[in-house]
Amino acid sequence: QGQLVESGGGLVQAGGSLRLSCSTAASIFSTFVMNWYRQVPGKQRELVATITSGGSTEYADSVNGRFTLSRDNAKNTVFLQMNSLKPEDTAVYYCNARKWTRDYWGQGTQVTVSS
Repeated sequence: QGQLVESGGGLVQAGGSLRLSCSTAASIFSTFVMNWYRQVPGKQRELVATITSGGSTEYADSVNGRFTLSRDNAKNTVFLQMNSLKPEDTAVYYCNARKWTRDYWGQGTQVTVSS
């Protein structure tokens, strides 16, 4: 039930775009807050974007205006569209589903932005 399946990472040049996907069970998708985090070696995991079950979104200042988080309720999937990518966006990106004390994580997907 707590499985999150991510896809869409890869290597892109600065200024390019990537779209990450995260799918999960309907029972989770319909009521949990869905988040994307990212982490680089030696640093804490950073919250990038959040979307509620009602579709409200929030973004970290570092990605606001470049990243867009959306959800497809029919597919139980969230999408993180990343545009105007910068080398500092390079990280492992993790999908997260959270509701009260229940917390599920995906396996992570590598995003590498070359300069």
